Amino acid sequence: MSITYERPGVYASYSVTSARYAGRSAGIVGICAAAESGTSGNMYTVGSRNEAASLFGADCALTVLAGLLLDNGVAEIKAIPLIPAQGASAPADSAYERAFAVLSGDENIEVLLCDSWDGDIHALMKTALTTAAGACIHKIGIVECGADNAEDAVEAAGALNCERMVMAAPAAIGAAGAAAQAGSLAACIAGALVTCIDPAVPLNGAELYGISGVSADFNDAAINSLVRGGVTPVECTGGTVSVVRGITTKTTASGGGSDYTYRELTTVRIIDDVIPAVRQALKSRFSRVKNTAQTRGAIRSLVLVELEKKLSAEIIDGYSNVSVTADPEDDTVCLVSFEFTVAHGLNQIQITANITV
Repeated sequence: MSITYERPGVYASYSVTSARYAGRSAGIVGICAAAESGTSGNMYTVGSRNEAASLFGADCALTVLAGLLLDNGVAEIKAIPLIPAQGASAPADSAYERAFAVLSGDENIEVLLCDSWDGDIHALMKTALTTAAGACIHKIGIVECGADNAEDAVEAAGALNCERMVMAAPAAIGAAGAAAQAGSLAACIAGALVTCIDPAVPLNGAELYGISGVSADFNDAAINSLVRGGVTPVECTGGTVSVVRGITTKTTASGGGSDYTYRELTTVRIIDDVIPAVRQALKSRFSRVKNTAQTRGAIRSLVLVELEKKLSAEIIDGYSNVSVTADPEDDTVCLVSFEFTVAHGLNQIQITANITV
């Protein structure tokens, strides 16, 4: 991405290359869902189940999902109620589209979710997230397809094929054993994600609260298919619901062919941790300075400090080629570039035993 902005500031872009070929606080969740009351399309800050019920109605989708977020440790929720038109069973697609635009533009929100199993609604979320990413506002969307078979779930994930979208399957079963509200599984996973402070720690095995089970029991073959197809599978074992493996829906390159560069959700989370940290550090220190060799040296030193912090925290495995130069085409622009290798989560431990008898 080339810098085309005229407003003074610090802008960032990144690219990821697969190596095979070449202190945060808990986050805020943004949600839009059907509600019984409140001003449709307005954003509210919610911190308790009673507050949600008072604002949106006790039994509406928005209150149910907000309750699940709270059950899973989310302390602050940005909620947009969507009130269906008279006689309609669900909010209009355009209402979701407007809500996604508002939520994705909020820099404090880390994760987006909604109350729909509709692929068209999920596509609108994807568009909002990719648009926001183009403006250096990065976040992750979590949805669920509601399918009880791997084939439908993989097809739904393939339609998204986006490193900023997570597709979970199967559907959740509510606490009382009844079918859960659409979006329930996504809400639980969102809570597990934003309360995991270290972005390099995978979701594998994360326990989900507020639901009693899932609607299908995938065998190993199905789980293999789901993971390879960009679906985050969830299982229930011994009464405990947990994530099998947290991945994104990005499995295919833009020109076709498999592309697993962004498959691990931790890769995107680390990018969203490192790039904003460097950007914020530079923004806070270099708002009114000259573009001189001395200033560029100070910028490089600060970038090195931030990268060392991430290396020490084991968020990245290493970094190199930190360069700060003046743009030869614009004397008011300073070009900062660096490379880093993300730390990888541990998915498997394989034991080989040589036995003598």
